[in-house]
Amino acid sequence: MELILKKDVENLGFIDDIVEVKNGYGRNYLIPQGFAVLATVSAKKVLAENLKQRAFKEQKVVNEANAQAEKVAALEIKITAKSGAGNKLFGSISNVDVAEALGKEGVSIDKKFISVPGGTIKRLGSYEASVRFHRTVISKVAFDVVADKA
Repeated sequence: MELILKKDVENLGFIDDIVEVKNGYGRNYLIPQGFAVLATVSAKKVLAENLKQRAFKEQKVVNEANAQAEKVAALEIKITAKSGAGNKLFGSISNVDVAEALGKEGVSIDKKFISVPGGTIKRLGSYEASVRFHRTVISKVAFDVVADKA
């Protein structure tokens, strides 16, 4: 079944992408939830016209995303956490903690656009997270997990 996405869908595609999915997934989940519409000939023509009109505006957004990505890549982020023997953390560090640390540095990014390798971090050390600013702009952010001095 061919569908046009109306919203970003994790592990499937971004808004206005034409995707091929199984019939049940499209009919029972994507279409009723408002995530997609059927990709008919007329819907494809409307999509093509909308994409032409949006191309110029999109370039401005991509330039802003690139500028923000460069700003974030230059930051040195340290996340403090309580730790025990062998550099093990009490708890874990996830994308929420990285988003909060970026917020303290003056960059507000939603946690759903940040992906930490393995999902969570359970040891002290240096790590890298991927931050998606735009569908085409993905940046790596290096951060250190350090022990809490208290």
